[in-house]
Amino acid sequence: MSNLQNTTSSSIIFMLTGVPGLEAFHTWISIPFCFLYATALSGNSLVLFAIITQPSLHKPMYYFLSMLSTTDLGLSVSTLFTMLGIFWFNAREISFNACLSQMFFIKFFTVMESSVLLAMAFDRFVAISDPLRYAIILTDSRITQIGVAIVIRGTLTLTPMVALLTRLSYCHSRVLHHSYCFHPDVMKLSCTDTRLNNAVGLTAMISTVGVDSILIPFSYVLIIKTILSIASPEERKKAFSTCISHIGAVAIFYIPLISLSFVHRFGKRAPAYVHTMIANTYLLIPPVMNPVIYSVKTKQICRAVIKILHSKDT
Repeated sequence: MSNLQNTTSSSIIFMLTGVPGLEAFHTWISIPFCFLYATALSGNSLVLFAIITQPSLHKPMYYFLSMLSTTDLGLSVSTLFTMLGIFWFNAREISFNACLSQMFFIKFFTVMESSVLLAMAFDRFVAISDPLRYAIILTDSRITQIGVAIVIRGTLTLTPMVALLTRLSYCHSRVLHHSYCFHPDVMKLSCTDTRLNNAVGLTAMISTVGVDSILIPFSYVLIIKTILSIASPEERKKAFSTCISHIGAVAIFYIPLISLSFVHRFGKRAPAYVHTMIANTYLLIPPVMNPVIYSVKTKQICRAVIKILHSKDT
């Protein structure tokens, strides 16, 4: 094996990819992405600021929403610099350590978003099935414990997956096929046996996002069962309306994720730019849409945001 093949991991430089075949249009392509990033960052910051500053929103449901907004901010920032760096300055190089860091935070915030959505499903179940004990069950200390557990869960499951990449040798092409560091993408460049890495990565995803994708629908089966047991049609409608925003958040998180998996598996004949554009946008859809959904569908959030904007104008 040549000296190049035996290069230490700390000196490896990967090359990120923009939109294959559309390099001449990167500046134009950056415009909608800039708009999406600006919407995601400003929208989630506004929702988070509203929850922090408005005492009327200091309730369990909105505490979980603040966790979701924080997660969306982290997910947006994780890809912001490399993606816009490619589109604006053709800055495609990324060091091995920087690549691992970006990969960890992208996966971490993805797992954290899935975990928060599960916690929000539990919140809705308690609020509908046992409203009298809602405040007793979901106390501030318990919500803090749930938040800490979510962070620990993501850290413990993802650290081995990322750390194991340092044991591999990278002797193939150093060109990655995304605008950010993607775990399977990096493994494909290795000339070392990656079976352990595949097993650990698959276990991490199944034990987090996979488990959550089963428990969230199960929680809604229980929620719907509880709602149908309510005698008054008006009360049933009111109870279900409190879940609409959360159902929308779950849909915009899992549908793009599933769509990307199908494209990678069954869309091999599609042009390369199709894969790249879908991969670039799927991480941005939840951060962009979540604050919009909650601002439109949740009256308390809508009023708080309008109040903040009005006070700034004044």
